[in-house]
Amino acid sequence: MYVAGLWRYPVKSLAGEALTTANLTDDGISGDRVVHVADPRGPLTGRTRQGLLTVPASTGPDGLPWVAGHPWDSPEAARAIRAAAGSHARLAGYRGPERFDVLNLLVATDGAVAEFGADVRRLRPNLLIGGVPGGTEHHWPGHALVIGDAVIGIHSVRQRCIVTSIDPDTGAQDLGVFRRIRQRFGNQLALNAWVLQPGVIHLGDPVTLHPTSAQPGHVGGWILGTPYHVHTPAALGAANGEPSATASTS
Repeated sequence: MYVAGLWRYPVKSLAGEALTTANLTDDGISGDRVVHVADPRGPLTGRTRQGLLTVPASTGPDGLPWVAGHPWDSPEAARAIRAAAGSHARLAGYRGPERFDVLNLLVATDGAVAEFGADVRRLRPNLLIGGVPGGTEHHWPGHALVIGDAVIGIHSVRQRCIVTSIDPDTGAQDLGVFRRIRQRFGNQLALNAWVLQPGVIHLGDPVTLHPTSAQPGHVGGWILGTPYHVHTPAALGAANGEPSATASTS
């Protein structure tokens, strides 16, 4: 097996950026989902604001997210977010574990994606593992992926939502894609995972699978009901392990 794809999502629910190298930290891929969209009631995601899924996001030269070609805390980025998610939407920086829906990594396998028969980006994985026979990923929970010095624990199979029905380029919805996941996969596709041991991984790196009894220290985020408490105004630090902070745009 090998690393066939790598993605980071600098802003939660915005488009992802493909990587050739990823720095796995205790907090997932460095720079992943360090900014999110919110309104006065709480976080907003592609589940209810599907236009967000097509807004481009990247990591700028300063290591911080850019939105639609502008720094995340700029007026231009704020306008792009309001256009996609409504007049009360804003961007907020936050590094706590609650920003991840379940765990800090999502792993897909090429065998399951081939059975899925649609763009892998609809699943929004961080890693795509190649050389995996179809129908086997459901047996991976309770195992760990070893990639060089990095070790990734596999916790569970991901329950999928309506986000998979949205074309990541056009924003067009195809409910048939979501129905196919429900009918063929029992609504479970790709793997909730977390970083057991940090390390740097690259496209093409070999991957081995090993049993493990390790369990993550934190499971679940805002989407699964964790209270939304992000209220301290401060600048978001660069993606280099600085303490958590928050900020919002006007």
